[in-house]
Amino acid sequence: MGNFHTIDYLIFGAYALLILSVGLWVSRNKKGHKKNAEDYFLAGKSLPFWAIGASLIAANISAEQFIGMSGSGFAIGLAIASYEWMGAITLIIVAKFFLPVFIKQGLFTIPEFIEKRFNTNLKTILAVFWVGLFIFVNLTSVLFLGAKALDTIMGNGDGSMIFPLIVALALFAIAYSLWGGLSAVAWTDVIQVVLLVIGGLITTIIALNNVTPTGGVFAGLNHVYNFAGDKFHMILDRNHPEFSNLPGIGVIIGGLWVANLYYFGFNQYIIQRALAAKSLLEAQKGLAFAAFLKLLLPIFVVVPGIIAYVMFMQPEGTVIVDGVKEVFTRPDGSINYDVSYPWLIKTFIPVGLKGLVVAALTAAIVSSLASMLNSTATIFTMDIYKPYFSKKSNDSELVPVGRLSAVVALVIAVIIAPALSSMPQMFQYIQEYTGIVSPGILAVFLMGLFWKRANTKGAIIGILTSIPVALLLKLFPVQMPFLDQMMYTCLITIVVIVMVSLTTAIRDEDPKAIALPRELFKTDAKFNFAAYAVMIILIVLYTVFW
Repeated sequence: MGNFHTIDYLIFGAYALLILSVGLWVSRNKKGHKKNAEDYFLAGKSLPFWAIGASLIAANISAEQFIGMSGSGFAIGLAIASYEWMGAITLIIVAKFFLPVFIKQGLFTIPEFIEKRFNTNLKTILAVFWVGLFIFVNLTSVLFLGAKALDTIMGNGDGSMIFPLIVALALFAIAYSLWGGLSAVAWTDVIQVVLLVIGGLITTIIALNNVTPTGGVFAGLNHVYNFAGDKFHMILDRNHPEFSNLPGIGVIIGGLWVANLYYFGFNQYIIQRALAAKSLLEAQKGLAFAAFLKLLLPIFVVVPGIIAYVMFMQPEGTVIVDGVKEVFTRPDGSINYDVSYPWLIKTFIPVGLKGLVVAALTAAIVSSLASMLNSTATIFTMDIYKPYFSKKSNDSELVPVGRLSAVVALVIAVIIAPALSSMPQMFQYIQEYTGIVSPGILAVFLMGLFWKRANTKGAIIGILTSIPVALLLKLFPVQMPFLDQMMYTCLITIVVIVMVSLTTAIRDEDPKAIALPRELFKTDAKFNFAAYAVMIILIVLYTVFW
């Protein structure tokens, strides 16, 4: 393939061999021990904090960020980094207030909490929803975006290699994760995160070095800031063309909290590695470690998009690369934002380093695929198959079911992925689509956790009401940013849950309410220090880039 050389293939091959070898090595059965459900789905509850934090970030960062968020960096600027920076403080909140309850309940899956707090029917509804979401939105989008990026970098960028690359990514992800389950995923993620940080830094540094004719990283950074200063504001003005995606101050006090609390607090493929921790303390430290990594991510996934924007917008005569405008312009005249990151790699990363950077991008893709597959298998096996098809199965008999369900999920995603049409900003599309259902789910979980009078009728009616409310707000004649729609949907759902629960309650507290003694939420000095450090860094960042 045109842009790749022998040394690049060798480096990429070495990466693939390393991941496969480590994945298969940690997947081996210990002598005299047959894998049970806890081993396969929760890594035997043995993960230390650094593996939890690294694995969480590897699961979180994928083509959706490297490709989609870089595209939004081109279109919007640094403001899109709120998803990462606000995510950091969200992880601290989840670690302090959600994890103690989840781990005390001994959960395998997030839907299992709904069964313990409300009832089995609601758990099943949510389990089916999550399996569908993972397959039809998450897996398909990661496969498509990842293949599209690799086609641009390694091939001709004409789309001819997209389907073969989708199949290759799928096979790679399942090759090392299928046998070992979460243990294989988590331990290989430690390597993947190191690689994606190194690869991301290399891409950003080399792109900055090439944004001016004279070169120099600091000169490039100064040029980018001076040329595109309007791209370095975290809070968009109401007149900004992208205000509907990131509605000014509403990002900090509104709907982004809904998106982030749902994603980091109640998303199986994110929270599963915390449930697999050695202890609650180790899980909390793992999320704090992940929060610090989240603060760094915009350097790798947003700044490259802004650099691409500068190269695209520079006037005639100062263009660094010939044909840049043609690369980003579709036949209909619209701008293809999502080509930003792969174009930078293809154009500026030298031979040898290109193999390493593409390995880093592939690491981001396959680590997310492996995490999503494992979590899809976990929810299907523990929340759908076991209670409805095999109640008497022992734990070791569930492992093959988990493996088979992962294969089926991946086959479906591979078939559907090529059908995804090109979109201006894939990252924004995924957030908006998920935002129709996530506010109602978040409302149910929050009320189930922290309001003892919430009952099953209130939860069911609330969640059923939330989707038509979200659609009505979306179709409402008044133009409302989708993050605001999410906030209002969540608040309306909470009101519905409260009203139904109060009017149908037989007693003051629901019999299945969870006791929350104050000592449950006590955290140690190390976690508290990390939490305050994250908050101070965020205050500085938002003050500087307001």
